[in-house]
Amino acid sequence: MKKWLIAAIGTSFLVSACLPSFQQEDEIIQETNPEEAESQTVIIPNFQISDEYYKTLLPFETSPSRGMVVNNVHTQYDIAELENGLMRIAQGEYPPDNYFFREGKYLNSELITSWLEREYTEEQLQEYEMEPEENIGLNPIDNGGGSREERARNSPIYLAHILEHNYLTKSAEDESKVRLGGVVIGLALNSVYYYRNDNDPFGPTFEEPIAQEKIEEEGKKIAAEVIQRIRAMSQSEDSSEDMTELTDIPITVALFKQEPRSSVVPGNFFAYATAAGGSNTLEDWNNVNENHVLFPSSEANERYREDETYFLNFKQDVESYFPNFNSVIGRGFYQGDQMSILNIEIPVQFYGKAEIIGFTQYVAGRMIDIFPTYYNIEVSITSVNGPEALIIKEPDDTEPFVHIYDQ
Repeated sequence: MKKWLIAAIGTSFLVSACLPSFQQEDEIIQETNPEEAESQTVIIPNFQISDEYYKTLLPFETSPSRGMVVNNVHTQYDIAELENGLMRIAQGEYPPDNYFFREGKYLNSELITSWLEREYTEEQLQEYEMEPEENIGLNPIDNGGGSREERARNSPIYLAHILEHNYLTKSAEDESKVRLGGVVIGLALNSVYYYRNDNDPFGPTFEEPIAQEKIEEEGKKIAAEVIQRIRAMSQSEDSSEDMTELTDIPITVALFKQEPRSSVVPGNFFAYATAAGGSNTLEDWNNVNENHVLFPSSEANERYREDETYFLNFKQDVESYFPNFNSVIGRGFYQGDQMSILNIEIPVQFYGKAEIIGFTQYVAGRMIDIFPTYYNIEVSITSVNGPEALIIKEPDDTEPFVHIYDQ
């Protein structure tokens, strides 16, 4: 059966037919403070999109640091990849068939903001009228010595954001209860430090690239300090009841390098390590070999020439369809040397639904003819009116799934 869907079906039918049934969800008990036997009733949804996605317990708990990532991370591409990549790392430690996802609840926005600050000298503490216990910034001291350019090279802002995810699992003693099973923390690190001259705060922005070796060195140093602080907070007499849960829970810290502000591809995680329950030390670091590549680009031509050739042939055929066509852009996600998925964006000028349908059929045909069968491809066709069509071809598919949006 051909996998084509023309979206001319009534909205009520789509809603009733596509949404999963939630009539047989399981009610379980979530232990919020095992030592004091505190608990609350939560619901496990009976629908899971795929084995790669975690179920989320209901009612959904929002993070006390919710929304900070939008202000701290440069691009929408990096924001999405920081979340998605952190979940991929979590899957190696906390399998989705045994664990449930919850947004981070232990590091609130006030704490994260204070950790993202610079460390201050004694003179700076006096100038800012701060107490020594408030001097908890994880970024290096800027002591004001030398030119702004020299200081940017010697003490840039490394840490841009901290993202926390929690993973819960059913209790081994009682499967009707769930408890915290692990915490995963992503540290978003800058690959470029942006700054202005001290005497011209509204002037032009300058940038100083940060070498990968330095990003890794400083990231691991910050990660070690984060683990020390979290364990100390969980064992402190002044800590909240929630924080005491983290005393004996394994904590994974992953390092993410975000791309420059002008980038049209996201950054990537490059390393992670785990501190076992009760431990203050991150064990052996694991390298993450992931990369996002723009097509066409010099990097694609140098490192993935065969994939670049396939893409350029597809691009040439597609751009010949319309005489005033804009362009075709591809973004490949690589795990190791193997492309995991190729996302292609095709912006068009809208001239009518019939023309969109004809163009979409042509694109789908060229996609099948040009790319190898093992490719995983998603093509998005858009216009100024928004999305017009979506084409998906999974590995070994002989025919793609095609959806024409009914606007």
